[in-house]
Amino acid sequence: MASTPPTLQHELALAAAGRHRFIGAADEVGRGSLAGPVSVGYVVIDPAAVPELPGVRDSKLLTDAVRHELAPAIKDWAASWGVGHASAAEIDALGLVPALRLAGLRAATAAHRVQVADAVLLDGNLDWLSATVQPTLLDSLMPGFAEPEDIDGLQIPVRTLIKGDLLALSIAAASILAKVERDDLMDGYDRSYPAYGWIRNKGYGTAAHRAGIVQHGASEYHRKTWQLTPKSPGENIESGGEGKTP
Repeated sequence: MASTPPTLQHELALAAAGRHRFIGAADEVGRGSLAGPVSVGYVVIDPAAVPELPGVRDSKLLTDAVRHELAPAIKDWAASWGVGHASAAEIDALGLVPALRLAGLRAATAAHRVQVADAVLLDGNLDWLSATVQPTLLDSLMPGFAEPEDIDGLQIPVRTLIKGDLLALSIAAASILAKVERDDLMDGYDRSYPAYGWIRNKGYGTAAHRAGIVQHGASEYHRKTWQLTPKSPGENIESGGEGKTP
């Protein structure tokens, strides 16, 4: 049975609740991967003005060809958009949630150069996008006192939405942009490191990927603080997938 297409219902509700005009939407891909970046797609729309976008669904429900076909239409549909990445090295150095926040901030910063959102819908039940460091009174009295790198996330309202990529059209659109960019990156990395099968597994922990790590060791694109191989010869590690964490 085909899934019900996502709508603009949640975007319109958030806009009405806060008297907002422009709504941002964010979704991540690569959270549970063993290699490659974690990536965040971000779009800004005026939900009262944009049309529905036929064919857009949660990126995991679409084929690679369909996602690539939809990406240009999504970029034309949105008032602005961005995709941000945090590398495997940044995930190792910062931890997963701060790396997600960094990738999200990079995506939102790119989009906000064209059109700033008033509030954001975020897929899931965890707000990993809001800043953990807030401007102080001194910052407002002395613009520029807080360096940009001191602000680690968004400072506008963020509302989480469980299964948002299935329910909200803007989140589904953001998920497609993130998936297309990250998959293309992993395909490029595969040309340098074909032993891991990234062109097929996109960095997730399949049996073939783990076997490649055992045989060749970890590459520069692997998350070296994660458990990449079994601790003992008989240990079984489930293959990774969307949403899997080590």
